[in-house]
Order: sequence, then C-alpha cells, then structure tokens
Amino acid sequence: MLSGCSYNSEISGEMTAKSNKKKDVYIITKSTTSAFFQSVYSGANAASSAYNMNLIFEGPENEEDYEAQNEMILEAAKNGCEAIILSAADYHASTEIVNKVAKEGIDVIIIDSDIDSDLVKCRIGTDNYNAGCMAGEALLQGSGGTLNVGIVNFDENTANGQEREWGFRDTMEKNARVLSLETINVRSTVDDAKEGTKQLLAIHPEINAIVTFNEWTSLGVGYAIQELGLKDAVQVVAFDSNLVSVGMQETGYVDALVVQNPYAMGYLGVETAYKLLNGYILDNENIDTSTMIVTRETMYTEESQKMLFVFE
Repeated sequence: MLSGCSYNSEISGEMTAKSNKKKDVYIITKSTTSAFFQSVYSGANAASSAYNMNLIFEGPENEEDYEAQNEMILEAAKNGCEAIILSAADYHASTEIVNKVAKEGIDVIIIDSDIDSDLVKCRIGTDNYNAGCMAGEALLQGSGGTLNVGIVNFDENTANGQEREWGFRDTMEKNARVLSLETINVRSTVDDAKEGTKQLLAIHPEINAIVTFNEWTSLGVGYAIQELGLKDAVQVVAFDSNLVSVGMQETGYVDALVVQNPYAMGYLGVETAYKLLNGYILDNENIDTSTMIVTRETMYTEESQKMLFVFE
C-alpha cells in the first residue's frame, strides 16, 4: 500500500543520482479542489521532490469540462513539457489531442480516469470494475432483506464511473435479493447529486439502497438522505473520503465507503514519468493502486484510518 508519507521508493536514490536537471511534468486532473485530487497532488509533489522534477498541477473548474482540459494539454505541449499525467474528464473527447501530443514525443500517463488512446505509456489507478463489485458486495453484506437499488452516477462519458457501474451491476444482477436497479446520471457536483438523488427517490420511493461513485456525488447523496430524513430507511454505499463524508459515515447517513488511494496515483504517476524520461523500461504498463471498503464498524482501525486520512 502506498499511503501518505509512509511510502519510500526503493529506487528513488538510484534514479535521482542519475540526473540533477529538472524536467517539466504536468499533472492535469479533472479538478483541483476536491480532497481526492488534493491527495493526488500531495503524492505527486512528494515524488517530484524525490526525483527532482518540476511539477505543474492544473485542472478545470468542473469535472466534466473536457474542453478546458484539452486547452491545458495543448498549452503544456506548447510550453515544452516532457510528460503529462492526465485524469481524463471524457473517455473520447480528448483522444485526438492526447494522440497529437504523444506523436510529438510527450509521454502521456493516465491516472484515475482512462482515455481511448493506444499511445498512452502507462495507466495507474483503481481497478474500477472491481471497485464497483466491492461496492455491490458491501451493499449486500450490509442488509439482509430484498433490495431496490438506486445508482447515482456521474457523467456517462467518464470511464471510471461507467466501469464502476458495470462492476456494481454485474454483482447485483447475480443476487436474487436485488429486485430492481435504477440509474440517474448527474453532473459531478454536490448540488446536482443531491437534487438527482431526491428526484430518483421521488420517482422510485421503493428504493431502500443507493450507491454512488465519486467524492462529490457521495456528498450529494449524503446530504439528500439527511434532508429527507431517510438514514434508517436507505442504505448508502459511497466512494472516496474527506472530512464531511467520514462525518456522514459516523452519523449514519453513509454506511460504507469505497476508499481509493489517490496519493499513490500521484506519486506513481510522477515516478513513472521519471522512469520514461530517463530511459527506464517499465515493469508494468498498468498499475493497480489499492482500494478498500470502510464501514462504520471498521472505520476506526489503524488500516482504515490510514486510508481515510492521507497525510504528508
């Protein structure tokens, strides 16, 4: 597991000694304000210090703004960057731009959210299909009765959200206790997720369980459950952690969190950029970072605390 300052790269000393010249690496994420992407930055910043890299961290104001991301990618190339670490807002809409800069010799590394390109040098992040399966298993373990399930997902064009839903649905559809599955897609904001959740529950009042797949939608679902007074009626499995979502878990508005390792994504992204720029052959072009389920019963264990509260 790679979490917070506990990680020490076995190769950092060897690699750093090879070159003292800083190289520019851009990390372009779907957002710069969420706790998730702030943790990505913390990991990337730690790696940039270890490997003597010049790190530029950018992202659009909202997670669906692929046009802003495309402009950032082109600007990074124009500024002479040597590697781009990207969490793609849209699986298809940035493919042409990424292929263009890759053909110009810029190493592109994907973290968190994938893109439809064969020119990416490495993909680092959660096994999203498996994480969706984990969410399904957590939901089944948390309830003994029949389930009418609502899915509050974010943009349909974002790869990680769709992969998580596929894994979740495959897990649910195999179980006879699951009577129905209803999906609503919302913008990846707290307010849109809250209103979408309320809308879904109004149309389908039989829903007694909800799953949602990222930090902002998790908060929106939690707030909706709180405002509707449904914490004892609707089981919630959500993704990611920050102080608010952990508080929601403590108070019963969220029952389980699927917690990823964004710090590792950032650190390994920069480490991989260093390897590529210095002629190392990658051991693996697909790196799976750790993911775990945290429930109210397990949230105070040392292992859970390390995942919930990443520190520098």
